[in-house]
Amino acid sequence: MLPSGHRMRRRDDFSLAVRRGRRAGRPNVVVHLLRGEGDADAAGPALVGFIVARNVGNAVTRNAVRRRLRHLARGHVDRLPPGSLLVVRANPRAGEARPDELAADLESALDRLLRPASKGRR
Repeated sequence: MLPSGHRMRRRDDFSLAVRRGRRAGRPNVVVHLLRGEGDADAAGPALVGFIVARNVGNAVTRNAVRRRLRHLARGHVDRLPPGSLLVVRANPRAGEARPDELAADLESALDRLLRPASKGRR
């Protein structure tokens, strides 16, 4: 389970990450990352939030997808810079995806976002 200190709870944090962060899309998930800046002590922990809309499935399916994503994100929190905001949005295909497919998509998207930005890209 994702430690409670790393859970994103405020709507403003979600909006900020989605609007200003870099985005990487995969078939099952879209990941938004707004990197934290500055000192690790002043920035605080990296926060992770999840968006699983109704188009993913019924309530049971959505909660299962959210639990899987939370479990998968736990292994990647230490890779995030301090103070970062990470939002993982499940696509409609995520409701029927196998756990290994979700893991591969999340890891691939995070790898892309954590790579140093090339020239001309933000």
